[in-house]
Amino acid sequence: MIVEKNKHFDIIICGGGASGLLLANALCKDPTFDHLQIALIEKEEKNTNDRTWCFWEEGMGQWDAIVSNSWEKALFKAKGFTTAFELAPYTYKMIRGIDFYKALYPKLKQKKQLHFFQEEITSIKPKSQNCTVSTLTSTYTADRVFSSLPIDHHTKQDRFPVLQQHFVGWSVKTEQPLFDPKTAVFMDFDLPQKDQTRFMYVLPFSEHEALVEYTLFSKDLLEKEEYEEAIHQYLMQKKVGNYSITDVEKGSIPMTAYDFSQHNTAHLMHIGTAGGWTKGSTGYTFQKSLQKVDELIAFLKKDRPLSEFKQKSKFKFYDLLFLDVLSKYNAQGSILFKQMFRHNPPKRIFAFLEEKTTWWQDLSIMRSFPVGRFVYALIRRLFRL
Repeated sequence: MIVEKNKHFDIIICGGGASGLLLANALCKDPTFDHLQIALIEKEEKNTNDRTWCFWEEGMGQWDAIVSNSWEKALFKAKGFTTAFELAPYTYKMIRGIDFYKALYPKLKQKKQLHFFQEEITSIKPKSQNCTVSTLTSTYTADRVFSSLPIDHHTKQDRFPVLQQHFVGWSVKTEQPLFDPKTAVFMDFDLPQKDQTRFMYVLPFSEHEALVEYTLFSKDLLEKEEYEEAIHQYLMQKKVGNYSITDVEKGSIPMTAYDFSQHNTAHLMHIGTAGGWTKGSTGYTFQKSLQKVDELIAFLKKDRPLSEFKQKSKFKFYDLLFLDVLSKYNAQGSILFKQMFRHNPPKRIFAFLEEKTTWWQDLSIMRSFPVGRFVYALIRRLFRL
């Protein structure tokens, strides 16, 4: 539907990535919001495979139709320790960005209440009664604005540690059959750590094809060539023979327990990574965004100020302690993860990462780690908070 510019909407969604589209889809599916006029503003056309999302879930899921690959087995490897395990009751699933966009954009563009604008947003300004969104060519207002556009407040403070999950991934075709298409390699730490937390993440599509990703949990990014050389050396050590690169992806995801919700107002809420929806200790976002969208839809039905949507939980504090330790002892990240996988069954680990464990299960997980360092981190936090 064509809408004149400089118009007021009930809701504006800034950004048409995962969190923005998931929210738009949820609003349009719920009859409670049928009377609302909603705008979605995104500067890009979203017609390329700009990213992939991976997540684990039990049984069938609502996005299975666009899952490109899935795995029921996994492998963890570190110096002196390797474990291969069944993921049951979970399945590890992968969604390509392009498939997600192709599934949602055409469907959402049929909704009369939803209006799309391909524009670059220049500012978002909350006011006492509404919120103004300005683009290079237009100005819009709305009673509620949800923005997934990056914000950098977490980088301008030192109360909470900030690491980056940064990576370069190659989709490769190899001459020799290297990969087990049934087994995802979550973390392979058996490579030079260089005083940081570095590992390979491998998602095989066949014996000759896989996504091979060099990933770091650290403060600073590397030069492009260092990521690429690490992947090349990894493939050479596996004796793959000749190989070709069919696709490349790269990214950097903030890992922090910083409270992004403090920047929300009565009429503006940050969502997705910009809203703290990324799990601080792992960098996973997609599954948590699904959960947060469900919570947000229930909250919106109460017609309360957006600033009252709180996200605090015991898992936020766990992430904070873990990041305190990982930031201070970044060279020993492989040891922390090795201890977790060595002393806990996979089902407990993934339930913990999914934030669905009991207090007793939490204690079992935490006992896996070096107690002294976590007690020290806890004491520092208790005195600082």
